Amino acid sequence: SSCRSMDSRAGLAATPGALPYYVAFSQLLGLTVVAMTGAWLGLYRGGIAWEGALQFNVHPLSMVIGLIFLQGDALLVYRVFRNETKRTTKVLHGLLHVFALVIALVGVVAVFDYHRKKGYADLYSLHSWCGLLVLVLYFLQWLVGLSFFLFPGASVSLRSRYRPQHVFFGAAIFLLSVGTALLGLKEALLFKLGAKYSTFEAEGVLANVLGLLLVGFGVTVLYILTRSDWKRPPQAEEQALSMDFKTLTEGDSPGSQ
Repeated sequence: SSCRSMDSRAGLAATPGALPYYVAFSQLLGLTVVAMTGAWLGLYRGGIAWEGALQFNVHPLSMVIGLIFLQGDALLVYRVFRNETKRTTKVLHGLLHVFALVIALVGVVAVFDYHRKKGYADLYSLHSWCGLLVLVLYFLQWLVGLSFFLFPGASVSLRSRYRPQHVFFGAAIFLLSVGTALLGLKEALLFKLGAKYSTFEAEGVLANVLGLLLVGFGVTVLYILTRSDWKRPPQAEEQALSMDFKTLTEGDSPGSQ
Protein backbone atom coordinates (compact mmCIF):
# COMPACT_ATOMS: atom_id res chain seq x y z
CA SER A 1 0.00 0.00 0.00
CA SER A 2 2.93 2.34 0.65
CA CYS A 3 4.04 1.86 -2.97
CA ARG A 4 0.53 2.67 -4.15
CA SER A 5 0.37 5.85 -2.07
CA MET A 6 3.77 6.86 -3.46
CA ASP A 7 2.37 6.34 -6.96
CA SER A 8 -0.61 8.51 -6.07
CA ARG A 9 1.61 11.26 -4.70
CA ALA A 10 3.63 11.14 -7.89
CA GLY A 11 0.41 11.70 -9.84
CA LEU A 12 0.33 8.19 -11.33
CA ALA A 13 -2.54 5.83 -10.67
CA ALA A 14 -1.52 2.21 -10.20
CA THR A 15 -3.16 -0.04 -12.80
CA PRO A 16 -5.22 -2.85 -11.20
CA GLY A 17 -3.48 -6.16 -11.87
CA ALA A 18 -6.33 -7.91 -13.72
CA LEU A 19 -7.54 -4.91 -15.75
CA PRO A 20 -5.07 -5.23 -18.69
CA TYR A 21 -6.04 -8.90 -19.15
CA TYR A 22 -9.75 -8.13 -19.25
CA VAL A 23 -9.14 -5.26 -21.69
CA ALA A 24 -6.99 -7.52 -23.90
CA PHE A 25 -9.73 -10.18 -23.79
CA SER A 26 -12.34 -7.60 -24.79
CA GLN A 27 -10.21 -6.54 -27.77
CA LEU A 28 -9.71 -10.15 -28.83
CA LEU A 29 -13.47 -10.69 -28.70
CA GLY A 30 -14.22 -7.41 -30.51
CA LEU A 31 -11.76 -8.06 -33.34
CA THR A 32 -13.03 -11.63 -33.68
CA VAL A 33 -16.59 -10.30 -33.98
CA VAL A 34 -15.54 -7.92 -36.77
CA ALA A 35 -13.53 -10.64 -38.56
CA MET A 36 -16.32 -13.20 -38.24
CA THR A 37 -18.90 -10.71 -39.55
CA GLY A 38 -16.67 -10.18 -42.59
CA ALA A 39 -16.22 -13.95 -42.98
CA TRP A 40 -19.98 -14.56 -42.76
CA LEU A 41 -20.69 -11.93 -45.42
CA GLY A 42 -17.84 -13.17 -47.62
CA LEU A 43 -18.54 -16.90 -47.36
CA TYR A 44 -22.34 -16.92 -47.44
CA ARG A 45 -23.53 -13.52 -48.68
CA GLY A 46 -21.22 -12.88 -51.66
CA GLY A 47 -19.05 -10.14 -50.13
CA ILE A 48 -19.48 -6.38 -50.01
CA ALA A 49 -20.04 -3.72 -52.68
CA TRP A 50 -21.78 -0.36 -52.78
CA GLU A 51 -23.75 -1.19 -55.93
CA GLY A 52 -26.08 -4.07 -56.69
CA ALA A 53 -27.24 -6.91 -54.47
CA LEU A 54 -24.16 -6.72 -52.25
CA GLN A 55 -24.90 -3.17 -51.08
CA PHE A 56 -27.01 -4.51 -48.22
CA ASN A 57 -23.93 -6.26 -46.79
CA VAL A 58 -22.33 -2.88 -46.09
CA HIS A 59 -24.97 -2.44 -43.39
CA PRO A 60 -24.15 -5.29 -40.95
CA LEU A 61 -20.39 -4.82 -41.26
CA SER A 62 -20.61 -1.05 -40.70
CA MET A 63 -22.89 -1.40 -37.69
CA VAL A 64 -20.66 -4.04 -36.07
CA ILE A 65 -17.51 -1.96 -36.60
CA GLY A 66 -19.14 1.33 -35.57
CA LEU A 67 -21.83 0.74 -32.98
CA ILE A 68 -20.37 -2.42 -31.42
CA PHE A 69 -16.56 -2.46 -31.61
CA LEU A 70 -15.70 1.27 -31.73
CA GLN A 71 -18.46 2.27 -29.33
CA GLY A 72 -17.28 -0.38 -26.86
CA ASP A 73 -13.70 0.86 -27.15
CA ALA A 74 -14.83 4.46 -26.65
CA LEU A 75 -16.43 3.41 -23.36
CA LEU A 76 -13.20 1.71 -22.25
CA VAL A 77 -11.00 4.77 -22.85
CA TYR A 78 -11.30 5.99 -19.24
CA ARG A 79 -10.28 2.57 -17.91
CA VAL A 80 -7.31 2.07 -20.28
CA PHE A 81 -5.76 5.56 -20.28
CA ARG A 82 -5.53 6.06 -16.54
CA ASN A 83 -2.58 8.47 -16.35
CA GLU A 84 -3.09 10.67 -19.40
CA THR A 85 -4.53 14.14 -18.87
CA LYS A 86 -8.31 14.31 -18.56
CA ARG A 87 -8.62 16.49 -21.67
CA THR A 88 -6.57 14.06 -23.81
CA THR A 89 -8.74 11.17 -22.63
CA LYS A 90 -11.93 13.14 -23.31
CA VAL A 91 -10.81 13.99 -26.85
CA LEU A 92 -9.97 10.34 -27.60
CA HIS A 93 -13.31 9.23 -26.11
CA GLY A 94 -15.16 11.79 -28.27
CA LEU A 95 -13.22 10.97 -31.45
CA LEU A 96 -13.90 7.24 -31.17
CA HIS A 97 -17.59 8.05 -30.82
CA VAL A 98 -17.39 10.29 -33.92
CA PHE A 99 -15.77 7.50 -35.97
CA ALA A 100 -18.40 5.05 -34.69
CA LEU A 101 -21.24 7.41 -35.64
CA VAL A 102 -19.86 8.14 -39.13
CA ILE A 103 -19.35 4.42 -39.91
CA ALA A 104 -22.83 3.62 -38.57
CA LEU A 105 -24.36 6.33 -40.77
CA VAL A 106 -22.66 4.75 -43.82
CA GLY A 107 -24.35 1.48 -42.84
CA VAL A 108 -27.75 3.16 -42.46
CA VAL A 109 -27.46 4.92 -45.84
CA ALA A 110 -26.47 1.61 -47.44
CA VAL A 111 -29.55 -0.26 -46.22
CA PHE A 112 -32.02 2.53 -47.03
CA ASP A 113 -30.51 2.97 -50.50
CA TYR A 114 -30.63 -0.79 -51.09
CA HIS A 115 -34.29 -0.94 -50.00
CA ARG A 116 -35.16 2.01 -52.26
CA LYS A 117 -33.53 0.39 -55.31
CA LYS A 118 -35.22 -2.96 -54.63
CA GLY A 119 -38.59 -1.49 -53.69
CA TYR A 120 -38.53 -3.00 -50.21
CA ALA A 121 -40.40 -1.52 -47.24
CA ASP A 122 -38.52 0.43 -44.57
CA LEU A 123 -38.77 0.54 -40.80
CA TYR A 124 -41.36 -2.19 -40.23
CA SER A 125 -39.30 -4.67 -38.17
CA LEU A 126 -38.40 -4.66 -34.48
CA HIS A 127 -34.74 -4.61 -35.55
CA SER A 128 -35.23 -1.39 -37.52
CA TRP A 129 -37.21 0.26 -34.71
CA CYS A 130 -34.52 -0.58 -32.17
CA GLY A 131 -31.85 0.53 -34.64
CA LEU A 132 -33.53 3.90 -35.13
CA LEU A 133 -33.81 4.32 -31.35
CA VAL A 134 -30.10 3.49 -30.94
CA LEU A 135 -29.07 6.04 -33.59
CA VAL A 136 -31.19 8.84 -32.14
CA LEU A 137 -30.04 8.17 -28.56
CA TYR A 138 -26.43 7.78 -29.66
CA PHE A 139 -26.42 11.10 -31.51
CA LEU A 140 -28.13 12.92 -28.62
CA GLN A 141 -25.73 11.37 -26.10
CA TRP A 142 -22.75 12.45 -28.20
CA LEU A 143 -24.13 15.96 -28.69
CA VAL A 144 -24.91 16.53 -25.00
CA GLY A 145 -21.59 14.97 -23.94
CA LEU A 146 -19.72 17.24 -26.33
CA SER A 147 -21.54 20.31 -24.98
CA PHE A 148 -21.01 19.43 -21.33
CA PHE A 149 -17.54 17.91 -21.22
CA LEU A 150 -15.47 19.19 -24.14
CA PHE A 151 -16.63 22.78 -24.49
CA PRO A 152 -15.71 25.05 -21.57
CA GLY A 153 -19.20 26.56 -21.17
CA ALA A 154 -20.67 24.07 -18.70
CA SER A 155 -19.90 24.65 -15.03
CA VAL A 156 -18.11 22.04 -12.91
CA SER A 157 -21.27 21.67 -10.81
CA LEU A 158 -23.44 21.01 -13.87
CA ARG A 159 -20.94 18.50 -15.24
CA SER A 160 -20.76 16.59 -11.97
CA ARG A 161 -24.58 16.39 -11.80
CA TYR A 162 -24.90 15.17 -15.40
CA ARG A 163 -21.96 12.72 -15.34
CA PRO A 164 -23.88 9.77 -13.76
CA GLN A 165 -26.59 10.10 -16.44
CA HIS A 166 -23.96 10.26 -19.18
CA VAL A 167 -22.26 7.10 -17.88
CA PHE A 168 -25.56 5.22 -17.51
CA PHE A 169 -26.89 6.11 -20.96
CA GLY A 170 -23.52 5.31 -22.55
CA ALA A 171 -23.67 1.76 -21.18
CA ALA A 172 -27.40 1.43 -21.95
CA ILE A 173 -26.99 2.54 -25.58
CA PHE A 174 -24.07 0.14 -26.02
CA LEU A 175 -26.11 -2.81 -24.71
CA LEU A 176 -29.07 -1.75 -26.86
CA SER A 177 -26.70 -1.74 -29.85
CA VAL A 178 -25.63 -5.31 -29.11
CA GLY A 179 -29.27 -6.40 -28.74
CA THR A 180 -30.21 -4.70 -32.00
CA ALA A 181 -27.33 -6.45 -33.79
CA LEU A 182 -28.61 -9.80 -32.49
CA LEU A 183 -32.11 -9.01 -33.79
CA GLY A 184 -30.67 -8.06 -37.19
CA LEU A 185 -28.57 -11.24 -37.35
CA LYS A 186 -31.60 -13.43 -36.60
CA GLU A 187 -33.70 -11.52 -39.14
CA ALA A 188 -31.07 -11.97 -41.86
CA LEU A 189 -30.87 -15.72 -41.15
CA LEU A 190 -34.63 -16.22 -41.23
CA PHE A 191 -35.02 -14.27 -44.48
CA LYS A 192 -32.44 -16.38 -46.30
CA LEU A 193 -32.58 -19.78 -44.63
CA GLY A 194 -36.22 -19.96 -43.59
CA ALA A 195 -37.09 -23.50 -42.49
CA LYS A 196 -33.54 -24.66 -43.27
CA TYR A 197 -32.32 -22.68 -40.24
CA SER A 198 -33.58 -25.51 -38.02
CA THR A 199 -31.46 -28.09 -39.89
CA PHE A 200 -28.17 -26.68 -38.56
CA GLU A 201 -27.09 -25.18 -41.87
CA ALA A 202 -23.42 -24.11 -41.75
CA GLU A 203 -24.32 -20.44 -42.18
CA GLY A 204 -26.80 -20.63 -39.30
CA VAL A 205 -24.24 -22.25 -36.99
CA LEU A 206 -21.57 -19.66 -37.87
CA ALA A 207 -24.01 -16.80 -37.34
CA ASN A 208 -25.11 -18.27 -33.98
CA VAL A 209 -21.47 -18.37 -32.86
CA LEU A 210 -21.13 -14.76 -34.04
CA GLY A 211 -24.14 -13.89 -31.88
CA LEU A 212 -22.57 -15.51 -28.82
CA LEU A 213 -19.35 -13.57 -29.45
CA LEU A 214 -21.36 -10.33 -29.68
CA VAL A 215 -22.89 -11.13 -26.29
CA GLY A 216 -19.43 -11.97 -24.90
CA PHE A 217 -17.98 -8.66 -26.07
CA GLY A 218 -20.91 -6.71 -24.63
CA VAL A 219 -20.74 -8.48 -21.25
CA THR A 220 -16.94 -8.11 -21.01
CA VAL A 221 -17.08 -4.36 -21.75
CA LEU A 222 -19.91 -3.91 -19.25
CA TYR A 223 -17.99 -5.83 -16.57
CA ILE A 224 -14.91 -3.63 -17.03
CA LEU A 225 -17.07 -0.51 -16.85
CA THR A 226 -18.93 -1.52 -13.69
CA ARG A 227 -15.95 -2.58 -11.58
CA SER A 228 -15.78 0.40 -9.24
CA ASP A 229 -12.17 -0.32 -8.25
CA TRP A 230 -11.15 -0.12 -11.94
CA LYS A 231 -12.46 3.41 -12.47
CA ARG A 232 -9.99 6.06 -13.51
CA PRO A 233 -8.98 7.86 -10.29
CA PRO A 234 -8.95 11.66 -10.44
CA GLN A 235 -5.48 13.09 -10.91
CA ALA A 236 -4.01 15.43 -8.32
CA GLU A 237 -4.75 18.61 -10.29
CA GLU A 238 -8.33 17.48 -11.02
CA GLN A 239 -8.97 16.79 -7.34
CA ALA A 240 -7.52 20.16 -6.34
CA LEU A 241 -9.68 22.02 -8.89
CA SER A 242 -12.79 20.12 -7.86
CA MET A 243 -12.22 20.72 -4.12
CA ASP A 244 -11.44 24.41 -4.67
CA PHE A 245 -14.65 24.79 -6.67
CA LYS A 246 -16.78 23.08 -4.02
CA THR A 247 -15.19 25.16 -1.27
CA LEU A 248 -15.82 28.42 -3.12
CA THR A 249 -19.35 27.72 -4.38
CA GLU A 250 -20.93 25.35 -1.89
CA GLY A 251 -18.98 26.01 1.29
CA ASP A 252 -17.91 22.37 1.57
CA SER A 253 -14.63 21.49 3.19
CA PRO A 254 -12.10 19.83 0.89
CA GLY A 255 -12.26 16.72 3.02
CA SER A 256 -15.98 16.18 2.29
CA GLN A 257 -15.19 14.51 -1.02
